[in-house]
Amino acid sequence: MSLANVFNIAGSGMSAQSIRLNTVASNIANAESVSSSVGETYRARQPLFAVAHQQAMQKPLGDDVLDASAGVGVKVQGIIESDAPLRRQYEPNHPMADDNGFVYYPNVNVVEEMTNMISASRSFQTNADIMNSAKEMMQRVLTLGQ
Repeated sequence: MSLANVFNIAGSGMSAQSIRLNTVASNIANAESVSSSVGETYRARQPLFAVAHQQAMQKPLGDDVLDASAGVGVKVQGIIESDAPLRRQYEPNHPMADDNGFVYYPNVNVVEEMTNMISASRSFQTNADIMNSAKEMMQRVLTLGQ
């Protein structure tokens, strides 16, 4: 693996964590939105990550080629909705209440979302630090010949 691949791998990690932060922000923004039916209620969303494999890894292995199981980053396969039950509260005076007096709140756990936000921001920062370290290593290699 060349040092240049480190930038692609760390960049894919930063991109994935950005998507994770966006879904967390969406979940927190909609945490207290209400609806009068189960079908219209916002559901918490989470990104689904997977290992990104390099297409060139299908070639026969040589001395300079990595193991075929090695990944070259992360990709987001999609955004999935949570299957957790919605919160149903009896509020007959609420303008969004259904005929039985119930309103439905999203299945968003704000504490869990804040934890996800901290984890995603730290992962993003770690990938940025990896890119910075790789850049410094490449600069040091250039100065070896002087």
